[in-house]
Amino acid sequence: MTRKAVTLLTLAALSAAAAGGFWIGRHGLEPAAMVAPDPAMSSPLRAAGGPVIYYQDPDGKPLYSPEPKQTSDGRAWRAVHASEDVSFDEKVAVTTQPANRRILHYRNPMGLPDISPGPKKDSMGMDYIPVYEGEDDDGSSVKISAGRLQRIGVKSEAAQKRIIAEPVRAPGTIQLDERRIAVISLRAESFIESVENVTTGSEVRTGQPLFRLYSPAIAAAGAQYLSGFGAPGSAQRLLNYAVPQQVLTDIDRTKQVPTTITWTAPRDGIVLERNVVEGMRVMPGDVLFRIADHSVIWAVVDVPERDLAAVAENQSAIVRARSYPAMSFPGKVALVYPHLDPATRTARVRIELPNHELLLRPDMYAEAEIDTGNGQPALSVPDNALIDDGDRQLVIVDKGEGRFEPRPVKIGRRGAGFVEIRDGVAEGENVVTSANFLIDAESNLKSALKSLTSGGAAK
Repeated sequence: MTRKAVTLLTLAALSAAAAGGFWIGRHGLEPAAMVAPDPAMSSPLRAAGGPVIYYQDPDGKPLYSPEPKQTSDGRAWRAVHASEDVSFDEKVAVTTQPANRRILHYRNPMGLPDISPGPKKDSMGMDYIPVYEGEDDDGSSVKISAGRLQRIGVKSEAAQKRIIAEPVRAPGTIQLDERRIAVISLRAESFIESVENVTTGSEVRTGQPLFRLYSPAIAAAGAQYLSGFGAPGSAQRLLNYAVPQQVLTDIDRTKQVPTTITWTAPRDGIVLERNVVEGMRVMPGDVLFRIADHSVIWAVVDVPERDLAAVAENQSAIVRARSYPAMSFPGKVALVYPHLDPATRTARVRIELPNHELLLRPDMYAEAEIDTGNGQPALSVPDNALIDDGDRQLVIVDKGEGRFEPRPVKIGRRGAGFVEIRDGVAEGENVVTSANFLIDAESNLKSALKSLTSGGAAK
């Protein structure tokens, strides 16, 4: 800084202090309410030395001038040297360094980014401050005074093991489980005698009667079975017609072939489709009923391509339907479909959900939250402790007593405001979570200056 700039800054600070005193007097505050001045500030901190930086009224009034000046009665204003100027830094107790400690280098007394391998004075005549061995272990470590730590708002938090939750959220719809759908059709030409009171949407149970039919082919196979006294070949012929097992049991019990056969539901479920009425002729392959079990259902969601690598089978998931905003339905990832939709850049993921109360219905809109974590605690730090510029990842380790060390780390999973640390930091070490970018910038500058100084000395 130039002498004129320093002078103007100093005059501005002193004028501000004087203005504060004038305000207090104008508002009637008693002198006792003001903080008593530090006696050390009223006496010279050191012998007058260095260049003259400004001039002060000889009577001690808050009047200053960058150039020599005289009062109205001809007295010269007092010259204020650099060593006499007011300091706004914290007072640091002067300690005598042990004689056996080696001086590493000297740093600028005003905190400027400048170090020297030997003793030196700055432009204002102030001596550079020696840095002893142990105070600066390496070129990247930073030491910051307590007052400055408070001003820049440095906060630290210990690295510890946590369960990192990494939810992936995706929209989708509720769909039927394809494996729980049954179709009822006949394998022989038949005639429908009667249909039970079962309609689309009705809930049926396994073995519940659905309709009665007459089939010449099935009747002939039943007669052959009866005449052969239950021969395996004739029994197999009836089974090939998909006749319910109960029909064979009744023939064995009554020794009679029934004229009509009662057809029953093959499983529990809800009737999705009914295509049969009394008296109709049915041909082989005609679909008469379609029944689906809703006790287990699917949520098919679309996961963005960027999140796809984190999703795997058997991961836990929570599904919420728009119809029940206050309810959540737990499930597991059953399948990640192998193809990507080129238009939406998403992949379908199937989540199996128990649906015992039958609240979830096919084609409902739903949102899934998939937990991609493994449930095991991992060493982690808060997200804001990590400095990641793409080429490097590091944290600032708080070593105590105002000392900080930038530490390269290897990271893993992220989630819930934390990031996993796989290498570089031990459990229990404190890392900086606030103002870490300022400390990192100062460390980089310090390392660069040291390397330049070392290079210059080597030449």
